[in-house]
Amino acid sequence: MKGDLECDPRGMIAEAYRIEGISAPECRAIFLDWALGVPAEESTHAHSAALLAHYRPAFPDHPMTEILQQATADVPNPRRRGGRRQ
Repeated sequence: MKGDLECDPRGMIAEAYRIEGISAPECRAIFLDWALGVPAEESTHAHSAALLAHYRPAFPDHPMTEILQQATADVPNPRRRGGRRQ
């Protein structure tokens, strides 16, 4: 296991925190790659929350912290709009 945490086995999020001067778009791309690697039966939301709890205390102003905060934000369930088509 390359990462510090079980939910980051490839160490992608850990590496993002080690890259000096990394930008938000770069963190977003890394997060997307990481999220695509989460097995379908596991919760990306729960893993994101675990990563945030681990890294936020040491890196409160890091762009990846912001991305993880966005990933753990409660999103309302989409509702169907419109009527039935005939």
